[in-house]
Amino acid sequence: MKQILLIAVFFLLLCETSSAQIYHVAQMNTDQIRALDKQKTVVILTGGILEQHGPHLPSYTDTYVNEWVTERLAKALAERHGWSVLVFPTIPLGYGAANVIGEKYTFPGSYTVSKSTVRAVYMDLATELGEQGFRWIFINHGHGAPYNNLMLDQAGEYFRDTYGGIMVHLRGLEPTPEQLSKAKFNAPFPQLTEAETMENGKLDPHAGFEETSVMLFLRPDLVSPSYKTLAPLTVNKPADQFALARADNWLGYLGSPRIGNAAYGARRQQWRAALNIALVNAFLDHILDERDIPRYSTIRLSNSEFTKVYAGRANYEAQIERKQQEWMKKKGVK
Repeated sequence: MKQILLIAVFFLLLCETSSAQIYHVAQMNTDQIRALDKQKTVVILTGGILEQHGPHLPSYTDTYVNEWVTERLAKALAERHGWSVLVFPTIPLGYGAANVIGEKYTFPGSYTVSKSTVRAVYMDLATELGEQGFRWIFINHGHGAPYNNLMLDQAGEYFRDTYGGIMVHLRGLEPTPEQLSKAKFNAPFPQLTEAETMENGKLDPHAGFEETSVMLFLRPDLVSPSYKTLAPLTVNKPADQFALARADNWLGYLGSPRIGNAAYGARRQQWRAALNIALVNAFLDHILDERDIPRYSTIRLSNSEFTKVYAGRANYEAQIERKQQEWMKKKGVK
């Protein structure tokens, strides 16, 4: 009996040691944060956006997706001997909601900030973390707007250039097959069936089959049953999404939500988490250098349609900026 008790105590201590490697900064005091080994602590900044996802998915969709991945990433990194993980509260700020592609600059459910604000928030956090000695920061922000990704990439470049550490926006990476091989990641991307591809389209930009499937896996309670009745808006090439989203009666989704299913959503989330885990481990082990990996933002912004619709968004933002500046001038606010 004594031996059994000793074994039980050993495993309890082991579990406590393992769980203690994941910290949540919101729950920590100054002494606890100061005690962390900054050279062997991974900081995870989870980002998100309040963005309309049609009549069937919640505005917090992207953020639910990111928070789930962060949990898996933190658990995997905590298994590294001698390393700790410091998780920050979610930052629900993003730029460029999907309605921008239809040149609709305000839309129920989308509550975004300017791209310069996104960059400033993450640069400010990079500064605070860098000044305190942290050297490993990973941003888990899955929103697909090209300029949102560019701002996060630039914040990461600032951190490396200024503090000598690395701050990587994981969603902004488009690793080559060779780089994935170096990271020992060979999991195939979850594919749609031929029938699903025919209905949804070869591309799945927003609130269609993929995101509906993921939310049916993560939070089915927040998916409106109306998804089953939504007509397909098939997207086979980039130009399709702009044309469909410009329609006066556009509901805010693309693709085919009605064929979404939780099984595919589970596979998609597991693949996303596994990719992030493989890449982060490759960075920590100095197998990959994030500067060598192609960027999502560069690839997307090579499409002239994206630059056109975001130029329109910039004009809209300039009007809002004038309203704000006029108010501050009137009130004597600096």
